[in-house]
Amino acid sequence: MANEIIVDARGHHCPVPTLRLRRALEDAAPGAQVRLYADDPMARIDVPHFVAQGGFEMMERSEDSGVLSFLIRKPA
Repeated sequence: MANEIIVDARGHHCPVPTLRLRRALEDAAPGAQVRLYADDPMARIDVPHFVAQGGFEMMERSEDSGVLSFLIRKPA
């Protein structure tokens, strides 16, 4: 999707991927979508927890060759 904000946190360990995601969502406009790429296995747990606690919406979640991809939407 052309209007996604990309946060590439590959190579970083917990809690950096979630912190970068939080910063991107704070800076994003209402209704924006942020895609996080991470290869830290803890992101499987940390990111969904952060999304649920923050009131965001998990639009998509996948894994390919050890890289996790999360698409999160900021409420409008």
